[in-house]
Amino acid sequence: MEPPQENIVIRGWVRTKRDMKNLVFVEVNDGSCFSSIQCTFDGVPVPPGLSTGCSVEISGTLIASPAQGQAVEVAALSITLLGDAPGEEKNGIAPYPLQKKRHSLEFLRELPQLRGRTNTLAAVMRVRNRLSYAVHRFFQDRGYHYLHTPVITGNDAEGAGSMFRVTTLDPARKAAGAAQAAESIAAKQGDSPYAGDFFGRETFLTVSGQLEAETYATALSRVYTFGPTFRAENSNTVRHLAEFWMIEPETAFFRLPENMTLAEDFLKFCLNTILDECAEDLAFFNERIEKGLIDTLRSVVESEFVHLTYTDAIAELEKAQGSRPFEFKPYWGCDLQSEHERFLTEELIKGPVIVTDYPREIKAFYMKQNDDGKTVRAMDVLVPRLGEIIGGSEREENLEALERRMAELGMNAEHYSWYLDLRRYGTVPHSGFGLGFERLTQYITGMTNIRDVIPYPRAAGQLF
Repeated sequence: MEPPQENIVIRGWVRTKRDMKNLVFVEVNDGSCFSSIQCTFDGVPVPPGLSTGCSVEISGTLIASPAQGQAVEVAALSITLLGDAPGEEKNGIAPYPLQKKRHSLEFLRELPQLRGRTNTLAAVMRVRNRLSYAVHRFFQDRGYHYLHTPVITGNDAEGAGSMFRVTTLDPARKAAGAAQAAESIAAKQGDSPYAGDFFGRETFLTVSGQLEAETYATALSRVYTFGPTFRAENSNTVRHLAEFWMIEPETAFFRLPENMTLAEDFLKFCLNTILDECAEDLAFFNERIEKGLIDTLRSVVESEFVHLTYTDAIAELEKAQGSRPFEFKPYWGCDLQSEHERFLTEELIKGPVIVTDYPREIKAFYMKQNDDGKTVRAMDVLVPRLGEIIGGSEREENLEALERRMAELGMNAEHYSWYLDLRRYGTVPHSGFGLGFERLTQYITGMTNIRDVIPYPRAAGQLF
């Protein structure tokens, strides 16, 4: 069908400019979708110096395109140069660094302020946006309440100790006024080295909103958090960030089986949303980033998640060790490594799998202990190509059992008195899980480095 010939205005950034005898072709993209639109200038003057990166406003008529690969184009009537982007040094300004050629992702990480204008990063951010909306839509449609948990905390929810400290103390004690104020507060609050600090005790950036979410799950029944979390792990890998976003639902009256069903439904909903609503961007990732990506995502959506206990998983790994040695030898009591998880999901099950009932020694203090005294009601959701993508558990709702476990781990019960109150007053079975949003985005896009799926990556030695 012929497109209606209508006058339109195009605003965006120039991707390419081609000059012919009497024609000039300018390709413009505004970031709203993957495709650019070609604007054809037939006898219409084009500003001198117009080049890749310039921002423009073009008026013209939308017409059927005679060229292959595009249904329509704009027969331009006028163009206004809004912002220059010189192709060579001009007035002391360096040339626009994103010229028409393929740039490495390593190079683009050095230009976080501009890399969103590339095909790859723009596609990632559109998927990230749609995925964010899908997260809220899934939980809102199921009666969950969106909860904002604190970024500043005094509790290490994961017990790993890799936390960023928050303080107002002058490390060199150079400010006399501040030191005097600190001494005055310390005199009132005791001899703690943090007594003179803003909160009067050791304080951190949160690694998880789970514990606070539990308090509202036992008031509103169904809550979820979706916000920034922080880990001070000095890990320079393609899978780690110092600042990332976490999705953490907590549900009262849910035991482990219901929690596993929720996790499976959630993951399938997110993948299906992107398959349906970001087809053009996914086609790019499938072609340029990882072949077979779309088939992998679709297979997860269409699969029934297999349930496998940790004990059975270890038995299978030990059996396989003889024919294909792992770098990390599997044994009962070890924490599963990425190579173990990928074997289970890619070679043993050949699909998504949920591993349950892990040894209590390798899991967090808040997980409910099984009757065997050795394992806890934990779960990890594993998917092909990645391994673990979701981790969760049924929480320990029994006060005495939780206090014993905290004592075993040498935890300061006073700092968690508020958390223990949930077990003192109207305790209920409840469960939850956590999912790193960047890990999910990385999985869906096929990007190999997690630093390429967040607008401004924060990692060891990297602060823009």
